[in-house]
Amino acid sequence: MAILTGAQTSTPAVSPAIGRRPGAAALAALALGLAGLGYRIAVLLSGAPPTNSDEGTMGLAALHIGQGRGLPVYFYGQNYMGTLEAYLAAPLVAVAKGSVLALRLPNLLLYVAFLAAMWALTKRLYSPWFATFVVGLLALGSDRILKNQLISGGGYPEINTAGAALMLLGVALATRPRTAGYAAFGLLTGLMVWVDWLVLPYVAAAAAVLLLKRPGRRAWIALAGGTLVGVAPLLIHDLTSAWKHSAIPTFLGLNGGGPDASWAERLHGGVLTGIPLATGMCAPGRCEPWQLWWAPVWLALLAVAGYAAWRAFRTKPDRVRAAGRLALVVAALVSLLVYARSNAAGNTPMESGRYLHCVLISTPAVLWPLWRLRGRVTRWLGGAGLAVICAFALVATVSVVRELPRIAAVDDRQVGLLAELDRRGVTTVYSEYWTCDYIAYISVERVRCAVISADLTPGFDRYQPYKQAVADAPTRTFALPTGSPESAAVRAYLDEHQVSYTVDVVSGYDLYQPATRVDLPLPD
Repeated sequence: MAILTGAQTSTPAVSPAIGRRPGAAALAALALGLAGLGYRIAVLLSGAPPTNSDEGTMGLAALHIGQGRGLPVYFYGQNYMGTLEAYLAAPLVAVAKGSVLALRLPNLLLYVAFLAAMWALTKRLYSPWFATFVVGLLALGSDRILKNQLISGGGYPEINTAGAALMLLGVALATRPRTAGYAAFGLLTGLMVWVDWLVLPYVAAAAAVLLLKRPGRRAWIALAGGTLVGVAPLLIHDLTSAWKHSAIPTFLGLNGGGPDASWAERLHGGVLTGIPLATGMCAPGRCEPWQLWWAPVWLALLAVAGYAAWRAFRTKPDRVRAAGRLALVVAALVSLLVYARSNAAGNTPMESGRYLHCVLISTPAVLWPLWRLRGRVTRWLGGAGLAVICAFALVATVSVVRELPRIAAVDDRQVGLLAELDRRGVTTVYSEYWTCDYIAYISVERVRCAVISADLTPGFDRYQPYKQAVADAPTRTFALPTGSPESAAVRAYLDEHQVSYTVDVVSGYDLYQPATRVDLPLPD
């Protein structure tokens, strides 16, 4: 509770005895936060959000860490995105082997820390009851929000928590410098440089606020020391690897994936769809046309907030508070611009909306212009606007609850497939990308899986040892989604080469078992 009650606000001074007691706003925020936590626990216990091979890959990393088989720096198969989630989950995974819930439990704690940091930050920069309102809104959760906060797929559950904490530290240190605070700021900064660069606009904005009060020598030492500790995994990797495998060339080589998208596609996917999707206004898997109104309104509110913060920074004595508000606006705008210029924004807007996850940190800045309206008419208009925003977020949350049985059933296919593989004694299998590492993790590597493509050539195996293990197996088994191009290609190949085989449909998969070891166009 210290982090909640220690924030400075513009409320009138109170006696020490009263100041030590939690206020009504704090208690209300606590209740709303517990409701948000309870909602997420219920979602997890119901088997949602659906998992996939990316989360399976993080689970394998956690499994290997717990077994002492390695200390992976990056997500397997790439040279970026640190494995902090795997290290946090490793103790739980070591006990509850193959459990998706064990992977996700640390993310619940990160969510609680995010709410606490957002309450303290909003209270310090704006007002206590507005901070409570923000916590209530963040307690809701659309499909996209829950996926970002709960799935251990790499880089998302932790970055908002760190970004909010850095903004809070930046404002606090610019007001009252503390050596330990500088060390904490450096540590979080280093960790985020290692984990995921999506949050760097907020790191930079928080650093700009922090530097309003020039740090002393001890502060610089603490800041540098904390940063070096946090970024140590990246530094060790880069200093012991070829330049092309280090962070900078890897980052510069990322372009969002896919073919070049037009500017119209990028603006529609990155702005009109991206903003409502990333801020929790859309139903599972889709943003309806009537939900896209929030994008221009969000931009207009951000512009108003930025102008007000800039004026306050230039003219008012409390420059730290104004700088903190302005930092939230600038960081959100930079995040949006970087995302909107990527091909991913135009090609895959529904899935790539996760790249805008950090703009949730700027929720107080966006909504403050409505909250602070004065006058009878304008106050009612502001309240009505906030009510509409809450209603849309609530509708998106309710749509998740309604679809929980369908969402939770998505993972049943792979679980059923694994049960059949175990029944047949199959320990090596070829499948497609979104199946392989997931069944490897939930089977605790009892089943090893290698990826094949639709042309029967090797696919993208994140954990390379599986590829050789499956290639060296004395028999071949193929488990491919029914109706998929890969399944059709395997069937055609076996028929063309007159190979005897059995095929069964198991949990939505075509399970092929040739009578003899068949050599497909795969490296042996």
